[in-house]
Amino acid sequence: MAEKKAYLKQVSGITFIGKTDSNHWITLDGPENFGGSNAGIRPKELLLLALAGCTASDVVTILEKKKVKLNNFEINITAQMQEEHPQVYTEINLEYVFYGSNISHEAVERAIELSQTKYCSVTAMLQKAINIKHSYKIIE
Repeated sequence: MAEKKAYLKQVSGITFIGKTDSNHWITLDGPENFGGSNAGIRPKELLLLALAGCTASDVVTILEKKKVKLNNFEINITAQMQEEHPQVYTEINLEYVFYGSNISHEAVERAIELSQTKYCSVTAMLQKAINIKHSYKIIE
């Protein structure tokens, strides 16, 4: 089993810097009224980007193998969070947006399906606790 490591260091209050095995630093922070300096992404927000980044990598790679040409690609993420503590996400919606011409709906649907059910490890972990939904649109 592979081992991964991460390192987190306090800068001040709830402002932290961290890095992982890839050796890239990131700033994590909170709002000023909670002891932060509002200088970085919130940890829960980073979770949403991790999910989107994981599935995006899968989908783009699968579509490249299928020779689907994209002019651009993005994912819009919305999440519902419960009001009481712990304020966890209860549902995450991913809207895949594909830009280009002659993009096959079947290829897109299959790429998303493979990412969601087989390849995206972040989805595999999160879907045990959170309802993850997805949709897509193609813009020519």
